[in-house]
Amino acid sequence: MLAARWPPPGDDSFIPAENPYWDPEIETMPPEERAQLVLRKLKAQLAYCASNSDFYRGRWAAAGIDPGSISSLDDIRRVPILRKEELRTEQTEHPPFGRYLCIPRDKVLRIHGTSGTTGRPTAFGVSQGDWQRIATAHARIMWAAGIRPNDTIFIGSFFGLYWGGWGALIGAERLGATCFPFGAGVPGQTLQAVEWLAQMRPTAFYGTPSYALRIAEVARDAGYDPADFGIRVLFFSGEPGAGIPATKQLIESTFGGICIDMGSMAEMSPWMSNAECHERTGMHLWDDLVYTELLDPVTEEPVGPGEVGVLVYTHLERDSQPMIRLWSGDLSRYTDEPCPCGRTYRRLPDGLLGRADDMLVIRGENVYPAAIEEAIRAAGCSGEFRVTVVRQGALDEMKVRTEAVAGHSDNDLRNSVVSHLKKKLGLRVEVEIAPAGSLERTEFKSRRVSDERTMSQDVQSILDSR
Repeated sequence: MLAARWPPPGDDSFIPAENPYWDPEIETMPPEERAQLVLRKLKAQLAYCASNSDFYRGRWAAAGIDPGSISSLDDIRRVPILRKEELRTEQTEHPPFGRYLCIPRDKVLRIHGTSGTTGRPTAFGVSQGDWQRIATAHARIMWAAGIRPNDTIFIGSFFGLYWGGWGALIGAERLGATCFPFGAGVPGQTLQAVEWLAQMRPTAFYGTPSYALRIAEVARDAGYDPADFGIRVLFFSGEPGAGIPATKQLIESTFGGICIDMGSMAEMSPWMSNAECHERTGMHLWDDLVYTELLDPVTEEPVGPGEVGVLVYTHLERDSQPMIRLWSGDLSRYTDEPCPCGRTYRRLPDGLLGRADDMLVIRGENVYPAAIEEAIRAAGCSGEFRVTVVRQGALDEMKVRTEAVAGHSDNDLRNSVVSHLKKKLGLRVEVEIAPAGSLERTEFKSRRVSDERTMSQDVQSILDSR
């Protein structure tokens, strides 16, 4: 039985030989045995937080929780759930990092954070040890995706406060791969990306699905075939697209490489703790790095396999800013069926369905943005699209704008979209075909679904009725 090494040492030298697993003992152990490893790490993490954080100490004391009394993974349900608003409040009252920073201020190696588009930005203070552990965790998970030291990885992501690009970069460096940190977001840069891809021919690509598809469009306009770039593995975060079968198929047929879905949330770096392997059967939950619960969005009780729940995350290897039972707001469902890769983790076979607060309730049906995209892509739409939900009188109506596709009449494409949405969602929609290339593109996270109703009350009424 493995000892619970906490915090695990930052070993910058280890690289597996020809083994398909980075850590075969942990990755393939029986789930019940891994649960004991997770429990030991959880107890160590909780004890560390109790000793080093006034925030957690006060929070748990107020709830009547002694972290030393946690004796099973089920006991974690006694620990209060943590929400993003509480983190923002804590940092407002105790700037700049809040009292859940468990290291001295002068031990912070890196500062990252959220954009603050939905409220006060959240600052992340990262220690040297956590930086190394995050790099190793990402390298291990990228190894499972099929990336090796002889790969060259094009990183098409912002390099700023946003974690995604940095996580991919330090993971690639730790793995020993050649890094190509191109970046993203500079106006007019996409054509440069195409030219660099054609020149350097990287074997792996990281970014958002939207950016990859935008690169493909610009490449074709410039006379390139994206499949000629030689990209073998494309891995993504920031959007649910890589977990949507039709979008995954579109990316794979466009570039000729495999499409890997990854990502949890910035606060939980390593954000690859939800990540597919090369078999692409859904995101593994790498529970020995970040322990993940799926809870009913209303009752906050655990859901079973196949049931939709909110992902709730707990760090197991952090010494700087540990997150304990952080409510993500992301909806998914899990399976414990075996994966062909031989890893024995639970999986999210559908990836992330969307956020609980993004769920649309249309004529009494729960509709997730990922399901809308799946239907539209399956209908043959390879370009951009926009979805608007409005209320006309007492009825909810969904309207779709998508772009014309060469070789398809507008009428045929319109009928195909209507048919696929009806089959997938059980809803009839109004569809408009716009000229090819007319809808706005993005190099980062796309937001294609707009709800113009007052949805908060509608969503709550459905949830309350469950």
